[in-house]
Amino acid sequence: MSGDRTPLMAQPLRAPSAGRIAAFLGLFVLGAVVGVAGALVQPAWFPGGLLLALAGEAGLCLGASRALGSRAGAASAAGGWMLVVVLLTASRPEGDFFFAAGGGSYLFLLGGIAVAVICATLVPGRQPDGRPARLGK
Repeated sequence: MSGDRTPLMAQPLRAPSAGRIAAFLGLFVLGAVVGVAGALVQPAWFPGGLLLALAGEAGLCLGASRALGSRAGAASAAGGWMLVVVLLTASRPEGDFFFAAGGGSYLFLLGGIAVAVICATLVPGRQPDGRPARLGK
């Protein structure tokens, strides 16, 4: 180790602030709204509606992760989306259900999960001291 470089110490994690928690809850609710809107749009104009619904979710997840600067932003938005979509796929006691048993519904569900994972991994991880370079040994 050279004399001019000091070793970096790991910083302990702090509890999130109230504003950050409110942002996560807001993104969760916004993800639920995007899930409902996507469920209504995706069967309407079949390939275009599906692509529009998935693009809406991708925009929300990517925007959430960039706005909060962490993968947790995309995860909270995707969590709201996934909760609503899974609840909409469950059948009701009357025998009705929201999604038809077709390829578009499965593409919306599985494609939405894939989009959420991709958007969450696009955000760079935290770096100590905010340095843009990767840390080496």
